[in-house]
Formats: sequence, C-alpha cells, structure tokens
Amino acid sequence: MNYNWNWSVFFREVPSGGATYVDWLLSGLGWTLAVAISAWLIAFVLGSVLGVLRTLPSRFLSGIATTYVEVFRNIPLLVQLFIWFYVVPELLPREIGDAIKQMDPTTSQFMTAFIALGLFTAARVCEQVRAGIESLARGQKNAGLALGLTLGQTYRHVLLPMAFRVIIPPLTSEFLNIFKNSAVALTIGLLELTAQSRQISEYTAQTFEAFIAATVLYLIVTMIVMLAMRHLEKRVRVPGYIGAN
Repeated sequence: MNYNWNWSVFFREVPSGGATYVDWLLSGLGWTLAVAISAWLIAFVLGSVLGVLRTLPSRFLSGIATTYVEVFRNIPLLVQLFIWFYVVPELLPREIGDAIKQMDPTTSQFMTAFIALGLFTAARVCEQVRAGIESLARGQKNAGLALGLTLGQTYRHVLLPMAFRVIIPPLTSEFLNIFKNSAVALTIGLLELTAQSRQISEYTAQTFEAFIAATVLYLIVTMIVMLAMRHLEKRVRVPGYIGAN
C-alpha cells in the first residue's frame, strides 16, 4: 500500500485559522462527552423509574412502562434521532416549533442528540433495573413491608440499593454503548468526535491518522469508565451477591 503517513498533520493550522486539527479533535471529544453524559442522566433517571414501574403489582403502571420499552427499544436509534430533529418541531405549536427552528444550530443539534439518545437508552436501562429487582429474593420485599415500610419506602431503602449493586456491570455496558452511540449525532450536523475525524480526513486526505486518533480517544475514555466502574463495584459489593468475594 502506497500511503504517506504524516502524524504532524494534527498540528497544522486549519484553513479558517485560529486553531489546529488537534483542536478540532478535542472539540469533537468534548461534544461527544457532553452528549453521552447528558443522555446518560436522562437514561438512568427515567430508566430507573420505568424499571420500578415494571415490577409493581399495578397492571396499568406496568403496562405504561412495558409500552415505552417496546416502542423505544424496537425503533432504530437513527430513525428516532431524525424524528426528534425533523418531525417533532413540526408537530409542536407554531410558536414553540418556530423557536426551536430559530435556535443556534449547534445548540439545537446537541439538545436533539442527547434527548433522543437518552430516551432510547432509558428503555434498555429499564430492563436492567427490572432484572436487578427481580433477581432479589422475594423475602427482602416482604421483610421491608413487615417492618412497617410502605411499598415506596421498601423500594427506596431495600430493593433499589441492592438491585443497583447487582446490575453495575450491565449498567457499565449501557454507558459505554451510549458513549459510542453518540456518533449518530453527526447525521444531524453535530461535530462530535467521529464527525471531526471525518472532517479532518476530508481537509487533509490523511484518513488513517484521523480515524486512528479518534479510535485512541474512544479507547481512552472507555477504559477510564471501565476502571472507574470496576472500582465502584468493588466498593459497594455485598457478600453473597454477584461480584462479591
């Protein structure tokens, strides 16, 4: 293969001036982290609530959560992203829709990306939380109720603390997925890490360098997350449960 490697390309000034290609990469990484973390906050909170609803004795509340999971889990993320970006503003009242369309493009792209990604991942987190709660012995719930706790207090003080300990490994996988799935934001114009890498490739023709650099940055972030969650798992593990010694 006749290819001229040139890693110094990252330190060249971009055509518009005032920045280098390294700055573009770091800017893309910043947007990727912002989208992933914002989306994860939505996914974790909403997914936890839905996971609890799925385990309640109320068929109505459980049905609401089940319907949400089936809808958001079975529609491709890219389709959901396009619906939020192109369709939803047209369905809202005119004043609100016009306000969204007149927003700064980057702000609009960022908000759409993390909302769509957060709602999509919430369906997956919901199933993780449900599985964690259902993996616990039924005696734990009965013991909480026997002590005089309400059902809500039993979930808050007994079931959820144990369930979250059990599902730390799959939750870690979901966070890594949300970080990687943030790359779909490039399809609506957000210059996150993958988009910046492609832009560098187009400007410099150094395709391999651009995408290898992006790959390394993705790996660094995912390794940091994995190590942090592994440490957390060791700190909160309970003897006799998954991951315990």
